[in-house]
Amino acid sequence: MTPFPGGVGISGVTVYDGRAADGRCGGTPHMHLVCSEAYVVTGGAGSVQTLAATGFAETPLRPGDVVWFTPGTIHRLVNAGGLRLVVLMQNSGLPEAGDAVFTFPAPVLADPEAYRAAATLTGDPAAAVRRRRDLAVEGFLALREGGLREFHAAAHRLKRELLDDWRARWRDGPLAAALTTGRQLERLRAGDLSYLRRGEVSRRERPERPLFGMCGLLHPYTGPALPTRSPRGPAESSPVPPTKETS
Repeated sequence: MTPFPGGVGISGVTVYDGRAADGRCGGTPHMHLVCSEAYVVTGGAGSVQTLAATGFAETPLRPGDVVWFTPGTIHRLVNAGGLRLVVLMQNSGLPEAGDAVFTFPAPVLADPEAYRAAATLTGDPAAAVRRRRDLAVEGFLALREGGLREFHAAAHRLKRELLDDWRARWRDGPLAAALTTGRQLERLRAGDLSYLRRGEVSRRERPERPLFGMCGLLHPYTGPALPTRSPRGPAESSPVPPTKETS
């Protein structure tokens, strides 16, 4: 089966509705180092809070909206009622391989073992998601007052050992897709239409059992596994049976 076009990843997300310490409901604030992310809003209402070098912003999300942001943008989904999204991720496989850094408080970011323990879901998954979310919200609220450069440096320290694995995934996924397009253009230029006879249709069924993700319950439409080493980063989602978010 062929991978998704352009080497992207796609997931359906039902955003968490548990209330954090600041009174807002939703997901866990985090940042990607090399992946842009897009939201296609399919239901409900809410917003995405973002924090970057340009400052803090809150963008409303309504059905039909499409919002995206680039690496280095800390983001937090806020659920105002029944918020559902389709999420498109650049570089399919990289987010699952650790390209996400939670906005935990600075002492946790400074200690790789403490970070791993805080990021990994253990025990009851719904309770673990809330604990992780609340700790990240604590750090996110502090970052709104300053310290973004220090957060970027801490994110690099935590993830730099994964860069070889990420490069392999990029090479075998999105780069390979772009190079394929280049070869097709050269064939067309030469009048070689043979690749058109190999057209095919692929299908992904909606996964029956969601995962507990960073921002909500995920239905990931993942492509074939790429031939790379296993990542050494923390387990940042947990393939466990769904349970109702109770907070």
